Amino acid sequence: MENRYIRKTRMLDYDNAKIQTLVKEHKWEVLDEYQKIGAIYDYVRNEILFGYNRSDLLSADEVLSDGYGQCNTKATLLMTLLRAVGIPCRLHGSEVDKHFQKGVTSGIIAALAPDTIVHTWVEVFYQGQWIALEGVITDEPYVRAVKELYKESKGPFAQCAISVPDLNSLNLEWEGTDIFVQNVSVVKDYGVFDDPDTFFEKHPQTWSKVKDLAYVYYGRKKMNRTVGKIRAAAHIR
Repeated sequence: MENRYIRKTRMLDYDNAKIQTLVKEHKWEVLDEYQKIGAIYDYVRNEILFGYNRSDLLSADEVLSDGYGQCNTKATLLMTLLRAVGIPCRLHGSEVDKHFQKGVTSGIIAALAPDTIVHTWVEVFYQGQWIALEGVITDEPYVRAVKELYKESKGPFAQCAISVPDLNSLNLEWEGTDIFVQNVSVVKDYGVFDDPDTFFEKHPQTWSKVKDLAYVYYGRKKMNRTVGKIRAAAHIR
């Protein structure tokens, strides 16, 4: 496997002290290949809760410090941790229709959002093939809550930042095969990239400075509160 799939970049900063400490604490480096992928995937999926960061361009240690992330930022952290233990991985870039965010966004936030949103996921090289790990985005408590809130749902589901053929049968556990949670809403495919640095240089999320500030200081905070309420709803009932 080519060195470019395990190299460090500004965003994939696996030599950062926080990243190295995390790897050593969990002893991921001593696991076999299947276990390494599964353990790291599970950590990023469930210990880094689903939520909206201030920027897609955060480095992995910044995502780790936030303690939450969405598709693009969780992809950065997942790639970094995989490369830290020698697992080759790459980034798949796309754009998704914004409407599957309904339930998390509403009102002026939904209106201000661009019609399509830059979306990425990690592909890991395992047993001679590239396998998608897009399912890392949504933590299990959040998924269980959405399933409970929409338990009458049948067929294609596209709400609450989940876009799948069937919500009730959704399984996001690592089993050595592709895992998707938002790909049904993909409207444009940019293909694969060696790292997020390269992808976002070519395909940044484009919107005005005013909208960007509104998102950073108001929109994402309201969205994160909504995500928290959804996650908590399953425990309240």
